[in-house]
Amino acid sequence: MLRILGLDVGQKNIGVAISDPLGFTAQGITTIRRSNKEKDIDDIKKICDEYKVEIIVVGLPKNMNGTIGPSGEVTMQLGKLIEEKLQIKVEFWDERLTTVAANRAMLEADLSRNKRKKIVDKVASTYILQGYLDKLSKQNLR
Repeated sequence: MLRILGLDVGQKNIGVAISDPLGFTAQGITTIRRSNKEKDIDDIKKICDEYKVEIIVVGLPKNMNGTIGPSGEVTMQLGKLIEEKLQIKVEFWDERLTTVAANRAMLEADLSRNKRKKIVDKVASTYILQGYLDKLSKQNLR
């Protein structure tokens, strides 16, 4: 029973998703409104404690050519800080197309622009975590 947390770190919000206890599916649970690093990490810690999280997967924004730009650097610094402070393993997951996929799914669900804006980070975190879980299950099948 391994619980994995997925994070979509944005400038204003952090989308949060959690895996089911068996590690098959990701579910968006909340969006953290960012204020400062200490409070952001504290909010993440509360969720980790509640769900007994063992791994945190952070979406890593990359440029389309695969390089890491300024926002990727900031995300990596925060991920390393989370790992240090919470003593929970942090892994990074290429999130290049997750926000696009999240927006497309919400458009297909015919959600209003206002609703989409409120949940895009949570939905993106679900895509990040699901991609990671799918990779894990493929590895375990081989």
